[in-house]
Amino acid sequence: MPLIRPSQEQDIAAVQAIYAHHVLHGTGTFETEPPTEADMAQRRREVLARGLPWLVAEGADGRVLGYAYCNWFKPRAAYRFSAEDSIYLHPEAQGQGLGRALLSELERQAQARGVRKLIAVIGDSANAGSIGLHRSVGFQDVGVITGCGWKFDRWLDIVLMEKALGPGTSQPPAEGAPSA
Repeated sequence: MPLIRPSQEQDIAAVQAIYAHHVLHGTGTFETEPPTEADMAQRRREVLARGLPWLVAEGADGRVLGYAYCNWFKPRAAYRFSAEDSIYLHPEAQGQGLGRALLSELERQAQARGVRKLIAVIGDSANAGSIGLHRSVGFQDVGVITGCGWKFDRWLDIVLMEKALGPGTSQPPAEGAPSA
């Protein structure tokens, strides 16, 4: 099984290449132009500055095969216990259990940082891989927003899923809670 570890600055080129593939060929993201390496580096810095995890999966050959991170669901303070996950795999690494390992570790690290709810906003209701991955680790379907994105000359839905972490909403948050 590949090594799952915190991302490093030198991973950005591989992360950008993986994401660019999904932007150009997939509907899991509604971006239509791939961000640059500088853009991806800035996104990573912002996530890490918020105290949230950004992970990569590294193969035995040292190559980055995928990445996952979470970011605050919304910037307002009341949302500071809810984060949205993002996960992208190199096309050759899909269907091998890597997504499940990455998402499970992301959940563990998010919970350790005080996150009580992970939210998946999955592009395209036909995105069986991402929907199945999230269900396999216990995410529940919340709803579908139909036709809210236009990409590849068609309307795309988004699928909303959620998973409570740790005690979820069964008790108040601890002192020293995360800040959005």
